[in-house]
Amino acid sequence: MTSSSVKHRGGQTPKKAPSAPSTQSSELDQLLKDTEVKSTITSEWDYKAALTIITGLAFLTRFWGIGHPNEVVFDEVHFGKFASYYLQRTYFFDVHPPFGKLLFALMGWFVGYDGHFLFDNIGDSYIANNVPYVAFRALPALLGALTVSTVFLIMWESGYTLPAAIVAAGLVLFDNAHIGQTRLILLDATLVFAMSVSVLCYVRFYKLRYDPFSRKWWKWLLLTGVALSCVISTKYVGVFTFFTIGSAVAIDLWGLLDINRPNGALTLPEFGKHFVARVFGLILVPFFFYLFWFQVHFSILTRSGPGDDFMSPEFQETLSDNVMTSQSVTIDYYDSIVIKHKETKTYLHSHPDRYPLRYEDGRVSSQGQQVTGYPFNDTNNHWQILPMNSFPEVDQTSQHVKSGDIVKLRHVGTDTFLLSHDVASPYYPTNQEFTTVPPADADGERFNDTLFELKIENAKPDQEFKTMSGHFKLIHHPTKVAMWTHTKPLPEWAFKQAEINGNKNVQQSSNVWYVDEIPSLPAGSERFSKEPKKVKHVPFLKKYFELQRAIFFHNNALTSSHPYASQPVQWPFLLRGVSFWTQNDTRQQIYFLGNPIGWWLASSLLAVFAGIIGADQLSQRRGIDSLEELWGPGTRSRLYNSTGFFFLCWAAHYLPFYLMGRQLFLHHYLPAHLASALVTGALLEFIFNVDPIELVDQQQGGKPIGGKKGNGSARETQLRNLTAKQRMAGQSLLALWGAVGVVMAIVIGGWWFFLPLTYGKPGLSAEQVIARKWLGYDLHFAK
Repeated sequence: MTSSSVKHRGGQTPKKAPSAPSTQSSELDQLLKDTEVKSTITSEWDYKAALTIITGLAFLTRFWGIGHPNEVVFDEVHFGKFASYYLQRTYFFDVHPPFGKLLFALMGWFVGYDGHFLFDNIGDSYIANNVPYVAFRALPALLGALTVSTVFLIMWESGYTLPAAIVAAGLVLFDNAHIGQTRLILLDATLVFAMSVSVLCYVRFYKLRYDPFSRKWWKWLLLTGVALSCVISTKYVGVFTFFTIGSAVAIDLWGLLDINRPNGALTLPEFGKHFVARVFGLILVPFFFYLFWFQVHFSILTRSGPGDDFMSPEFQETLSDNVMTSQSVTIDYYDSIVIKHKETKTYLHSHPDRYPLRYEDGRVSSQGQQVTGYPFNDTNNHWQILPMNSFPEVDQTSQHVKSGDIVKLRHVGTDTFLLSHDVASPYYPTNQEFTTVPPADADGERFNDTLFELKIENAKPDQEFKTMSGHFKLIHHPTKVAMWTHTKPLPEWAFKQAEINGNKNVQQSSNVWYVDEIPSLPAGSERFSKEPKKVKHVPFLKKYFELQRAIFFHNNALTSSHPYASQPVQWPFLLRGVSFWTQNDTRQQIYFLGNPIGWWLASSLLAVFAGIIGADQLSQRRGIDSLEELWGPGTRSRLYNSTGFFFLCWAAHYLPFYLMGRQLFLHHYLPAHLASALVTGALLEFIFNVDPIELVDQQQGGKPIGGKKGNGSARETQLRNLTAKQRMAGQSLLALWGAVGVVMAIVIGGWWFFLPLTYGKPGLSAEQVIARKWLGYDLHFAK
């Protein structure tokens, strides 16, 4: 076949004379029969041998020197700590789902660890604190090694040649970022492994699409669902894997609706069975497994801990030894109280200094007394809570404050009353200023402006107001704004204290405050006497939804800068990494960085793939159908459906990060990098497969298999699903093997060159460090 035979759609193509059945066609028939009798995976010994070698190398590269350094490294301070909390059954809060952290706790339980060490600081010694850190690190190393094998299996099951499978697996096997991230107590090994297993299981399921509802079909459908559940139960970015598989399933279902599909049209009830089966296997099963891990999470964490403050008082009452439950005191009118903001932990504060006449932007203030947020306990944080109308003197004791009451707050230190009015706050022109006024004004013309409604969160009717447990919003009665603060400090005229203002968005969760103490209450007061309270029960779903709200709120709040944060546009080109650990005495360091050669190759071939698809679409618009003429029948289907699926996987795990406003780091690209390795292996096979054997089917009158869309058959599909060895029978793969040899040699060279930064040893001289600053990487010890 030559380039002169390019077919123009709509034009006349030379007719071939009928030919006798060829020897090649007979061999294909025999191969198809053999495929039906036994799985090809049992006969391809060369794939098995390669898989064994690659798996061995994966374990070697992940486990070699895993005990170094014997100190806490980077985010081990978080995930090691969480494992300890699980083992102590102490409640904690984290923005990630529990599955990956539960695996670390399980590993600690296996080796008899009791959770005594809390991983407080980077550099703390594991040896001195008797921590089985190698066992903890062995878990991600195991999953990281199995990820390499899974990548190879994906290519094998997808029908790619052995060289293509080796390249794809080799790019992950010899990648410094994948190695570095899987040798530490981090979640990404679990995430990437579950993501790769999801892809593998779906490929196996898709290959059984012409044997629907069989036992194997159900097995791989359900395994896909379980793997997807593990992805999203580790990190919420696992939703990108759901999108990848979901998109492929949607396209598959759309094909099943086609009345001209090769295996015959489905009736609507038959299509409904396919649809319901996929909903069950890929949505319901993953969701219930996902909920299961939260149930385990709640069942283990039954003791009060550092995560209490993130949860509501009702949630905290389900935890034993909870300070809020044991120390809360009912608040009475005329008590002096200290009010604290739930999120920022600043105290409601006032002092005699006044707002300036004009702010920096030219706006005018009321020049009233400043009301600010102060980070330390102080007598200027004391506020007396008063009723709207004073009680008779004989009735002023034991009058409990209740949710929904209209109250006034008197600042004890300056004998002034809290007030809000229609004057813009210092930083927010749309928010109201908070100030105080003297008693004469508070009892006179400004009376209404000093009234506030006290709304306890999730309160029952007539619920009493208590310290610690009474989380509330203070709503200005006339204007309906909520008292609010934030983290940006005011200028020097307010001593860099926090701004307090009236937020018009009353529903905002950051409007919540609580009473920290009652300083006017004598130490021996009977009101401190408490009967032991029983731990309360809250339904699972209620706890689950509350935790979800807290997780998503705090995840979106991770917007502060970080010295090693990076942007998505930098990741495919590996423009910067992350410093994980340094040791000055030995000049050793762990710098999280991928293999530049492998990343640049994979990123380049992603662009090549996009260019090939674009060129093919353009040529088809001009009536030219050159792809299958040059590369053989079935090429377009394979390029779009298989390699295209890998490309979709890359895009789905990469592009959404451009929409995120939170902190981002290089490790967020690891799932997308794995997908780019799959694209690289597939595309190398495509590029070097330029002289294919044309598949001729004697049962179709000697016509080539393939052709126009919609003219297929079950036999055509069967031929297209041949293994790589069957598809390329008789064809030389020397060019492809040569390309693979060159690629892998360069990739291994890059891995070896950056190996000291990945394993943290040996220490490098200043000249050696400078030699590795290829793109100005911010490495240590360059001097």
